[in-house]
Amino acid sequence: MAKKLVIKFKKIDEQSKLPVKGSAHAACYDVHAREILVEYPNKMTVKLGFSTEIPVGYKGLVLPRSGISKTNWVLANSMGVIDADYRGEWMMVFRCLGEMMESPIPFGVGDRCGQIYFEKVQDFDIEEVEELSSTERGEGGFGSTGVK
Repeated sequence: MAKKLVIKFKKIDEQSKLPVKGSAHAACYDVHAREILVEYPNKMTVKLGFSTEIPVGYKGLVLPRSGISKTNWVLANSMGVIDADYRGEWMMVFRCLGEMMESPIPFGVGDRCGQIYFEKVQDFDIEEVEELSSTERGEGGFGSTGVK
């Protein structure tokens, strides 16, 4: 059996919550808001209440929970990447796509506000070339393969 990955977590204060799994087979761990800093007109920074020591060769990923899709709020950088050498408090930055007056903040301090998971970092070498091999698709980009 493969050795289980161990991540060291340090709580920022006694009220902070460590990540928890929402169900036995959940792919990610839910994280809770320790502090919410609202920056008008449409931005909020959510402090998660912990810092980590991630083993070298791994990274942490911060994602929104699926329920956020019922609101006008989105994670500002789509997905946050936490490097193995970062030791500060984890945070999430959300942006409101509409007016904050019409889109209240979807969670409060202590509520689940996002999710995290960890994965191995695949290191790679860069090889500069003059040409790439050709394919049937070629340089066809957004939507070039159809919708059905």
